Amino acid sequence: MKKALIVGGVAAGASAAARLRRLDENIEIIMFEKGDYISFANCGLPYYIGDVIEDRDKLFVATPKLMKDRFRIDVRVNSEVISLDVLSKKVTVNSKEQGTYEETYDFLVLAPGAKPLKPNISGIESQRIFTLRNIKDTDDIKLAVRSIKSAVVIGGGYIGVEMAENLRHTGIEVTLVEAAPHILMPFDEDIVVVAEKEMEDKGIKLILNDGVNAFNEIGDGIEVELQSNTYVKADIVISAMGVAPDTRFLQDTDIILGIKGHILVNEHMETNIKGIYAGGDAVEVVDFTSGMQTAIPLAGPANKHGRIIADNISGLTTTYKNTQGTSVIKIFDLTLAATGNNERILERLGTSYKTIIIHANNHAGYYPGASQMTLKVIFDDSGKILGAQALGYEGVEKRIDVMATVIRLGGRVYDLTELELSYAPPFGSAKDPVNFAGYVAENVLTGKSDVVHPRDLKKISQDDQIVILDVRTEAERAHGKVEGSFHINVNELRENLDKLDINKEYWIHCAVGLRAYVAERILKQAGFKCKNITGGYKTIQALQFKPQIYK
Repeated sequence: MKKALIVGGVAAGASAAARLRRLDENIEIIMFEKGDYISFANCGLPYYIGDVIEDRDKLFVATPKLMKDRFRIDVRVNSEVISLDVLSKKVTVNSKEQGTYEETYDFLVLAPGAKPLKPNISGIESQRIFTLRNIKDTDDIKLAVRSIKSAVVIGGGYIGVEMAENLRHTGIEVTLVEAAPHILMPFDEDIVVVAEKEMEDKGIKLILNDGVNAFNEIGDGIEVELQSNTYVKADIVISAMGVAPDTRFLQDTDIILGIKGHILVNEHMETNIKGIYAGGDAVEVVDFTSGMQTAIPLAGPANKHGRIIADNISGLTTTYKNTQGTSVIKIFDLTLAATGNNERILERLGTSYKTIIIHANNHAGYYPGASQMTLKVIFDDSGKILGAQALGYEGVEKRIDVMATVIRLGGRVYDLTELELSYAPPFGSAKDPVNFAGYVAENVLTGKSDVVHPRDLKKISQDDQIVILDVRTEAERAHGKVEGSFHINVNELRENLDKLDINKEYWIHCAVGLRAYVAERILKQAGFKCKNITGGYKTIQALQFKPQIYK
């Protein structure tokens, strides 16, 4: 009888085990998990801490008893695999109940996951500093928050932002510290500033572009010393500074690891050692859009890894077709979602791209409850979609899921115009935001429109040959305007062309971009040089947000 050992549970390991049993009733399957629980909803942990999820038992996806009764899988919790002998095909296990022993295998599945980063910062060993990765961490934080009034969250990634929100839900004073200029790395500045404002509006103090120098315990609290010589005091600290692959036990083996310790695998999720597979947060993957090696610790890809590993052990030779990084996050009432590459990644890779930003209602404006969403699409000169980001209150993830599907199938912005999406007034518009984004991008690619980004306004302050033309109404302009801009209502533009200088270039904006496009078409056909400021005044205004300064 063949034997498969699986190191680690949660997403990749548990998925591999269950799939493997469904494919092969005869193979012996043993799963090792160094913690108490083999499969739990790690994405739900912050929401349990914040009392959004009230029942702790709801966090558990599968138990050792279920895996044994339904799948005949031997699950051994509190059992850590501490070393591996690839020549003898055996692992050494340190078990809470059985002590240290060896187990042989025919196939080995490595799904050890990742562990929180613990940088060499003075005071980081303080008992007042918590990380969130497993059920024990969750229980420890849950107990701590019952008796505290303030917390500092270090790190503005998904875990840090979700923890900040959920701590705030419980009435705790929260400060979030992020070393980068902005939170949530998958999103560009023009999208994420809206999320930052939402957090500040909900009472979370934001300190951006500032790292940690030291942690100092003071009385019954802790003080965070920042690189800016700012000091933030709180009862506890939640450290969410990222994760690293938990692969130290593989460092003395012949299994090839990446620069940061991730396990390198081929398209079948097999390592360089035949019969040894790996998946989940501990592996390096290929970015679907750029083709570059990367690490994207997401639950969806991890589950796929497990399934594909089981297929290949069973002889089905299934391949993993890379990772897009599609993700979504809730920030109080706001939703942000993204797929593919953002501008920062593309610039680092030296990839040429174009961007458009639209603001459209989530459903028909005349039906009650319509709310506006922002959709950003990034594409190349051929129209290939390289990435998309969105934010809003309803229907955001639906549009990004459509964009992710188009990207996965090799679609271009022209395909967005042809998508036939479901429509009824309570759910969408006859011209869906995805269609609308396609129309705008198509106009750019076919030369009907030239766009500039609101950030480019900073570059023209000294250029007297470029004029900012505001085509909104007087009432709109009274509520805010671009300093030094010239104003003509788009409805009156044709009758006032004599007020414009044919020798100058006009950068046009309205509220969201639609009227500016109408004005652009009028001016171009009258012989003027002009461009549309994508996203309009709504994006211009969003980019003006700066968090309050706390000293």
